[in-house]
Amino acid sequence: MNIRLESIHGSLNYKGTNDRGQSYQFSGNKESVSPMESILMAAAACSSIDIEIFLEKMRQPFDRIEVEVKGERVDAVPAIFSGIHLHYKIYGDIKPEKAKKAVDMSMDKYCSVSIMLSAGVKMTHSHEVIKS
Repeated sequence: MNIRLESIHGSLNYKGTNDRGQSYQFSGNKESVSPMESILMAAAACSSIDIEIFLEKMRQPFDRIEVEVKGERVDAVPAIFSGIHLHYKIYGDIKPEKAKKAVDMSMDKYCSVSIMLSAGVKMTHSHEVIKS
């Protein structure tokens, strides 16, 4: 896995591009997503992809997944995360026990981003099923 990061328009703005030519913009001045925000987004995306795959394998019909992520940072430099909580909203006609199993499997065993972060950050999660 390789990426290329380059400075772009203005101060503190960067674009990261992967080997497939797909890119993501970051900034240190609130013009784009901050690097720390991107970590929260990556944890939510990684686990949501897992959850979607697991629910499909369990034949649980869902419409969509939304994740609310709250990251707590220490009041020091560097301002690393001390805790991250992910709350999943799973919309659809699915069994609550299947939703719980899918979320737990992702967070405890499969989501590379969350598991990597858990080595230094307190990771917690919750979920709810919203019938649609």
